Amino acid sequence: MAAPDGTLNCEDFSMFQEVLKVMRTIDDRIVHSLNTTVPTVSFSGKVDATQTCKQLYESLMEAHLSRDKAIKSCIAQTSQVVGQLREERAKDNENLALIKQLRKEQTKLKLMQSELNVEEVVNDRSLKIFNERCRIHYLPPKVK
Repeated sequence: MAAPDGTLNCEDFSMFQEVLKVMRTIDDRIVHSLNTTVPTVSFSGKVDATQTCKQLYESLMEAHLSRDKAIKSCIAQTSQVVGQLREERAKDNENLALIKQLRKEQTKLKLMQSELNVEEVVNDRSLKIFNERCRIHYLPPKVK
């Protein structure tokens, strides 16, 4: 699984996706989190909605940042492997096993890069839901 510092196993793409799925649980459960922690108007005196929304926003941002960092780290690592394989192929153009390995790594790299697009969609969805429920309680700082 994922290491505490947010790194992923970049060698096996299916494990890479599985760890990302686990890392995305905060985004998958945002509606539930908002429904259970942000009070409706009738219960607004019993819970500090401003603090709750702020904490949820900070958790979301931390999760988004760690996933982004992990995905980009794997992309960089896989890009390096692809570069090395290309250099080896330039020296030995007849090695079929090497060509096959290069194609496999290039495919994995493209799949990892597509995860950045998935990440953008997941993040946008979560922030939209967050803003719909928390905009009257907490306004997040503007991102530079």
